[in-house]
Amino acid sequence: MYGWLWRHLPGPTVVRILIAALLVAGVVAACFAWLYPAIAPYMPFNDTTVGE
Repeated sequence: MYGWLWRHLPGPTVVRILIAALLVAGVVAACFAWLYPAIAPYMPFNDTTVGE
């Protein structure tokens, strides 16, 4: 998968590295903005027993 992505990115190596870094940053931002908040109610660390 990474080889396929690397071969399809345009430009020389420096440009490819910058584009790949932007893609990684975009995926991480999307995870924090939409994915993690969507699955947070289903995670077991939200079940607290203190005070019950």
